[in-house]
Amino acid sequence: MFIHSQFEPVWWLKNAHAQTLYPSLTNRLKATIDHYERLELPDGDFIDLAWAVNNFSDNSPLVVLLHGLGGDVNSVYIAGLLNAFNNQGYRGVVMHFRGAGLEPNRLPRAYHSGDTEDLAYFLEILTRREPESPKAVVGISLGGNILLKWLGETGAQSLVKTAVAVSVPFQLQTIAEQIGKGFSRIYEAYLLRAMRSLFLRKLNTIKKRLPISEKDLYELKTLKEFDDRITAPLHGFKNAEIYYQKSSSRQFLGKIDTETLIIHALDDPFMIPQIIPQEKELSSKVTLELSRHGGHVGFIAAANDNATRPVYWLEQRIPEFLKQYLEVPIINFKKGNSTTSL
Repeated sequence: MFIHSQFEPVWWLKNAHAQTLYPSLTNRLKATIDHYERLELPDGDFIDLAWAVNNFSDNSPLVVLLHGLGGDVNSVYIAGLLNAFNNQGYRGVVMHFRGAGLEPNRLPRAYHSGDTEDLAYFLEILTRREPESPKAVVGISLGGNILLKWLGETGAQSLVKTAVAVSVPFQLQTIAEQIGKGFSRIYEAYLLRAMRSLFLRKLNTIKKRLPISEKDLYELKTLKEFDDRITAPLHGFKNAEIYYQKSSSRQFLGKIDTETLIIHALDDPFMIPQIIPQEKELSSKVTLELSRHGGHVGFIAAANDNATRPVYWLEQRIPEFLKQYLEVPIINFKKGNSTTSL
């Protein structure tokens, strides 16, 4: 189902690039993390988890948050969303993809846009730990692509009640081509720096599988070159084109059997409107909410009480959707060894 978004940008931030860049330039809020956890994976590697539980009990709703390319717990959208989840009565946890956490991961690999195995494993672990708590997953950009692909691969599942994906790169090949054009090259350069940094800090490990030097990393000037030389071969794909084809989430949307909201702006500077799926490609469980403005993970609106004061609309819209499916228990707050009723 397609719906028209109620999002309206604050009047002085209607430009797509302004919407996209404003949070990075102005948002200095840091996530309040209660504790970190290292989750060991079946293949001997690990991922880092950042928990914002706000003293809520283990049976309270839990939202798993998946970051974008080059992201981590310090990404500009993370703190606000975790706060919004806590304010709603939910616990939040940031699942860092391999290599994006506190330390480089052990194996000669990292993460990529189609890597759903670690998410599946983490959700299974969560279900075993706390079978009664209602759970949801929110994926941002690359994290949204991974989330939608996993939902489509899985079909009917009982691990999570609902999901939200924001600013998803539905067709990776088109994105890789579009981001190298015009002003969008600024974003490409930023993402390349982030990925180069990730690989530089574990270059000796990567060399065990892929002959790549520091000089080689700096010579890669586009995301497509990076994916063709590093991402694809490192993760078992022949080349970037095959990696893009197999990992793009658009082909999985018709198989999703979980209530899912996708939030997308028509002016996203990373993408062209042609990548947006048609309504017939969506399963009956998927709602695609489209807005004219919003940029890439921007969505800066005006405050209700002040037409010039900006607010982060996603921090309102996502919890509003989640509360339809996540029930907050009456007893939810821990204080010492006792539990206090909300």
